[in-house]
Order: sequence, then structure tokens, then C-alpha cells
Amino acid sequence: MPYRHLGLDERRRLFRLLSAAVPIPAIARELGRHRSTIYREINRNLFRDLKAYWGYYPITAEDSARRRRQRHRKLVRNEHLRRHVVDKLACCWSPEQIAGRLKLAGDTARLSHETIYQFVYSPEGRALELHRHLLRARRRRRPRFARKPRGAKIPSARTIAQRPTEVGLRQEIGHWEADLLIFSRANGRSNLTTLLERRSRLVRLVPNQDRRSAGVIGRIGNTLGRLPKAARRTITFDRGSEFLAYGDLTSAHGIEAYFCDPHAPWQKGSVENTNGRLRRYGGFNSEVRRVEPALPGAAVARHRRLSLRGTYVRFRSFDAVVSGL
Repeated sequence: MPYRHLGLDERRRLFRLLSAAVPIPAIARELGRHRSTIYREINRNLFRDLKAYWGYYPITAEDSARRRRQRHRKLVRNEHLRRHVVDKLACCWSPEQIAGRLKLAGDTARLSHETIYQFVYSPEGRALELHRHLLRARRRRRPRFARKPRGAKIPSARTIAQRPTEVGLRQEIGHWEADLLIFSRANGRSNLTTLLERRSRLVRLVPNQDRRSAGVIGRIGNTLGRLPKAARRTITFDRGSEFLAYGDLTSAHGIEAYFCDPHAPWQKGSVENTNGRLRRYGGFNSEVRRVEPALPGAAVARHRRLSLRGTYVRFRSFDAVVSGL
């Protein structure tokens, strides 16, 4: 089991036991800790500023431990690296892009994207309101698996766990992800279906008049049905009711449909990120009829180029691949 420092509740219990003159071995048994842990905790966090008040105090110990952790945090310790990260966040780079670019450039000062996220949501990052520069711009970081699974009834054979393994490898074209791009209620029921091919990252936008499943799936079939069979093998949806007519894709076009787990849209993360970037950089908070077909490539490609596995990725022409089939 990995070593853990004492928390505030344990430090309060330790203070009460020390005040009662309980021996250290007995305190260790009471707290479920090794006696060496208790000795280290007392030696590290003993208050020594005024000789008359020497002793162990839980709040003082907690503050001392917090200050030590801050000293060891890379972005608090390294001012040059911190400025670099803050500047790139202000330029709309994602933490994955920043960390990946540092690694690609061979910079000696490297860090992981998780370190950047922790800094963004730390007291220092909150003071600078760095969360505003993230794609989702959430004030608080939401746990990834926080919600219980609930969703539409999807046959087990259509779950993402049953999807062919080659889909995840991105080594062949023909595997798509789909999601709806919803507009404000003031614009009525109109929406867009975003289709993204997993290998080439080709983006197609399909306008819909409403969210009825038959219409949404029918327009997806019309769009993908024009492609060669090898370029329309599978498609991955979330569990929205607008995709429940998926059987029409299989019967009419031979496209096998698979669904993410309940409340797990991140399992088709490419199209989810694309929708976020379309909203942010492409101005797609407007009406469907104002969307120009040429915008997706310009809006998405520039801001995704660094985000794929932390390196520059050269986009291969989808048409060139299809023409070779």
C-alpha cells in the first residue's frame, strides 16, 4: 500500500492523544499507522517559532504540510515554465497540446497534462481564472466517472466493448463517430450531425430540421451511403434517442453501429472535441442555415493539429485513400 501523509482529521486525533500523554506506539495503533509515520509527522510539523509555545498543533501542521507540497509542485517552483503554460493557455492551447509540444521539442522542462490541469484548478490557477481558457471552461473539475450509468436500452452486441479492435487502432478508414451539434432554443429544433472519420479526421456536417431519429439516421445514411463500402464500415454513437433508428444504417448501407457506455461520451472523444472546437472557433452558436461548408476544416484543423497524441500529425487526404480502394 502506498505511503500517505496524515490528513487534518488524523492530525486532530494525534493532537488530542499527545495532549493526553499517550505513548507513540499506542497512538500509532489507534490511528492505524506505523510508529515511524507518527514520529516523522511530529518532527516535520512541530511548532518551534516561539520556545514558550513549542508543541504539535493540527492546524499549524496542516499548513506546514500544504506549504511543502506547494514548494515541490513544478509549476509553482519554475516561474519560466509557469509563464509558458499560462501564455499557451491564453492562446487556447489545451493542456495536452502544451505537454505534447514540450515533449516533441525536446525541452528539458517537461510536464504532463495532468500537472497542468492540477495547476489550473489549484488556488494559484483559480486566482488567474485559468479555467476560462479550457475547452469546457468549468469552474470545478468534474470527476470522470462520477455519474451512475443510465441510458437508452441498447443490445449488448451493440455496445462499444463489442466494437472491432481495429476501430481503436485508427489504421484503416471507414470507421466514423457521430454526434449532434445542438443550437439555442431560439433557433428552433434545427441541429447539425457532426460526422468524423477516425483515421483521416475528415469532418462532415449534416443539417437536420429536428431530432427525430428516423430523419437524423436517414440523413447520415444519405451522406455515408455515397462512399465506397470500405469507407463506411462502422459508426459510433452516444445513447441519445436521436440515434435509436441505427438499424436502418445496417440494413440499407451495411454500416455497423455501436454505442458508448451510458454517460460516457468521452469514448468517442474525437467528435466530442470537434464539436467543442466548432462552437469555440467556428462560430457555430448560430443558426443552421448560416453554417458554411468550408468552415469545419479551417476551424478545427488549426486547433487540433497539436492535440493528437501530443505531436504534430500530418492529415492524410481522405479522397486520396478512397480513390485507392
